[in-house]
Amino acid sequence: MVKQLASYEDVALKLIRENGGYMLQKDLWKKLKLDSREGSRLVARLVKRGLIKREEVTVNGRKTFKLILAKSNNSDELLVRVSLRSILNIPCTTCPIIDRCGVGNFYEPSTCALMDSWVSKIASSRKLVTSTP
Repeated sequence: MVKQLASYEDVALKLIRENGGYMLQKDLWKKLKLDSREGSRLVARLVKRGLIKREEVTVNGRKTFKLILAKSNNSDELLVRVSLRSILNIPCTTCPIIDRCGVGNFYEPSTCALMDSWVSKIASSRKLVTSTP
């Protein structure tokens, strides 16, 4: 059952997004052909992951929930996944002058040769194309 609900998550988010960013809970269940138990579990998973919010509303005298995409799912925002692997070898962790380094100080990351070398190494390992004016 858990694997089945996981496969519905992306479809549910897509349906809500296509509906203007919100949808009544009962309408989502109908479109996904889920019963109330399965639908409730799916919605609970999405809420717990912070992907949607639930707002209680009354429709035709009956209480239901309006499902609203969480702000982070707004297409105007950029979501970036960060891996700690990318910063494990950052030169700052072994720098002898780290306590004197900072923006506006004599030593700062934007002019650090060690930092520049490290960033270049990461960029070249990922085959990023950089252009210089």
